Amino acid sequence: MKQKETLLNILLNGDRIELSDTLIDDMGDNHVSTSVDTPMRTDAFNKTDDEKVNEIEKHFAAIMETLGLDLTDDSLRGTPRRVAKMYVKEIFNGLNPANMPNMAMFENKYKYNEMLVEKNISFYSNCEHHFVPIIGKAHVAYISNGYVVGLSKLNRLVQYFAKRPQVQERLTMQIGKELQKVLSTDDVAIVIDAKHLCVASRGVEDDTSSTITAFYGGKFREEKIKNEFLKYLELKTEF
Repeated sequence: MKQKETLLNILLNGDRIELSDTLIDDMGDNHVSTSVDTPMRTDAFNKTDDEKVNEIEKHFAAIMETLGLDLTDDSLRGTPRRVAKMYVKEIFNGLNPANMPNMAMFENKYKYNEMLVEKNISFYSNCEHHFVPIIGKAHVAYISNGYVVGLSKLNRLVQYFAKRPQVQERLTMQIGKELQKVLSTDDVAIVIDAKHLCVASRGVEDDTSSTITAFYGGKFREEKIKNEFLKYLELKTEF
């Protein structure tokens, strides 16, 4: 690796590696993720949301100016602030643990012991490699271990983890592991089917493909239970 190509170094599977321009491009196009946890700095929340908006506004204005856009134009003048507010308070607000939904639990008094499936949960996320949208649907299932969670909370949990820079594999794992923790059971399954604009709108520019990822825990690792879940989704078992 030429020294002039080296931009930064990171930890990957416990080893510190240097990243060149070429490797950075390869990681993005090959969907490489470095951790199950979203990579966050320890000082991530030292600034308030309003302070972050003010800083991002300045930086995004600089990006637009570098691209040659005229920020004195009436249509563009407010764009840096709009983008900054959107980043902090909307599409990336899942980075802040304070926005984690309150997962209210209820005792399973009616003794429903079959799987519960919430399918076709729509979500919008953003690819952490190119900061363009990931648009998809999540299918969530669990088998009660004595407690149930409000149905809308499943949607909110998906959206919470989706509202951060993501790779789909990590998003799937984060939803599955958090639901296991909340429900105190391993019997959780997640399937996500999503379209990535980093594939559709750039690079190979393939607008017809989608990506499917899955998380199976506890009883859902058993073929019979897994197939029952997939039958509810009307999906085949190839993935």
